[in-house]
Amino acid sequence: MRKIEEVLNKLLVQLFYDILHIEEKSLKNTEFPDLSITEIHTIEAIGLNKSRTMGEIAHDLRITVGTLTTAVTKLIKKGYVERKRIEEDRRVVLVNLTSKGEEVYKVHQVFHEEMICSILSNFSDEEELVLSKSLEKLNVFFEEKYKSFQ
Repeated sequence: MRKIEEVLNKLLVQLFYDILHIEEKSLKNTEFPDLSITEIHTIEAIGLNKSRTMGEIAHDLRITVGTLTTAVTKLIKKGYVERKRIEEDRRVVLVNLTSKGEEVYKVHQVFHEEMICSILSNFSDEEELVLSKSLEKLNVFFEEKYKSFQ
């Protein structure tokens, strides 16, 4: 592996773990200590002011509907999520956040906004643009990689 590839690999892995650990630590300082970071990300994927199908949410989270069903059941018991079937097709299950779930969503959004603002405060306008374009390309790569496994 070339030196630049080693550096990029190390940085990507470190960033991934740092973001997860920072999110977990910040979560412990909120009024929602009963939630795991995975549950927070499930709440985030469900989103505000809308009902989504289990299939849509599972796709966004890159998990199976069965795995999501287990997670949603736990979130229902904790009072963060509601599940309902639609009358037109009882096989379709829609999920949405309760007011308690919406509160968690908003708190987590503030965390992300503060993180991004803090990061960008160290960048020039040109660096922000380069970072944004680079991350878009990286995202496209991972999207294509994910699709190739389906």
